[in-house]
Amino acid sequence: MKFVKMENLKVGMRLARPIYSKTGVLLFDRDSQLSSAAIESVKNFGLLGIYILEPAEPLPPMSEEDREFERFQTMMVASIQDELGLILSQRKTKNSMNIAAQIIRSYGHIENKINFYQNLRSRDDFVARHSLNVAILCAMISHALNMPLDDQQRLLFAALVHDIGRLKSKNEEMYGASGDVEKRQELFAETLRHYDVIEDAFATNGTAIKRMCSQAMRVQMETEAGRPMPIDMDKMVLGAKVLLVANVYDEKTAMNLSGESESEVKAIKEFIDHPEIYDKNVVDALIGCVNILFPGVSVELSTGEKALVLSENTFNILQPMVLCFKDNSILDLSLAINSDIYVMDIMKTLDNRYIMDTDTLKNVTGGN
Repeated sequence: MKFVKMENLKVGMRLARPIYSKTGVLLFDRDSQLSSAAIESVKNFGLLGIYILEPAEPLPPMSEEDREFERFQTMMVASIQDELGLILSQRKTKNSMNIAAQIIRSYGHIENKINFYQNLRSRDDFVARHSLNVAILCAMISHALNMPLDDQQRLLFAALVHDIGRLKSKNEEMYGASGDVEKRQELFAETLRHYDVIEDAFATNGTAIKRMCSQAMRVQMETEAGRPMPIDMDKMVLGAKVLLVANVYDEKTAMNLSGESESEVKAIKEFIDHPEIYDKNVVDALIGCVNILFPGVSVELSTGEKALVLSENTFNILQPMVLCFKDNSILDLSLAINSDIYVMDIMKTLDNRYIMDTDTLKNVTGGN
């Protein structure tokens, strides 16, 4: 599967992911071949691009839970757009409580990992879709951390409004345009300047919500610029730590104008490599909520070899048990003898990518 920008779509390409209307109606299903009419129809949605199957790629499995995740994302966006517009223009809320409640009800209580599919985005709804994804991640992480419901609710309010200032921005860096550090810093500053509307809109909760947003954004702003942490981690509120991880994870793995996003593995590796910025407990909670290196994923190892994940490593996600393509040998990266070998990234091409069903994987790993 690869992300293809709208201007590069061609007749005959196959959809990797379904496309839903704003009301949750399926418009184009997976594996549908694009016709010229379909391409024009998709372009009218204003999307930055869509996910396409590579020519030889088989259709990957997609559960009803995965489809519901896509539908939920699509249907929530309009409500979030309206709410953010109201907060920005009139400094008051109308549906924030209901939006947060829906997200918590759907994703703030689940015990199993989910496939966190990145949604399709247009320029018009980019901020709303990003805010929704961050809120979903915050709901799952906060549940894993056993945060009280009131704290969880305030965190979701913060997730929904942390980027509200970008609705007024003309800075192309909000879409991941070029990676220009100076413009990126200007975008952060612009975002922080609009946080007074949060305090006004949320009344009694406003100060706590603004604090979470401010702490998370200031840390991201300063560390991206290569400057020291602006606040000691032990002085950051837990909500800000969760918001920071959720925000950065979605920014790194989402579609953008450049057409290139980082893999989930790259994002997680950065979190693990920088515990002074990203709280370990929060990162561990994220890893426990989202499928990243699960059985069947093709990966590139630090040795340069290509392999297939056979089973996860719950203690160190980057060192699972794998099947090496070169000689079909099984390598358990959790063993001390293999401690210097780890997963570098998910494979970006289909070369040597295998398909295994669950029963096969159980036979190979002895039922684990």
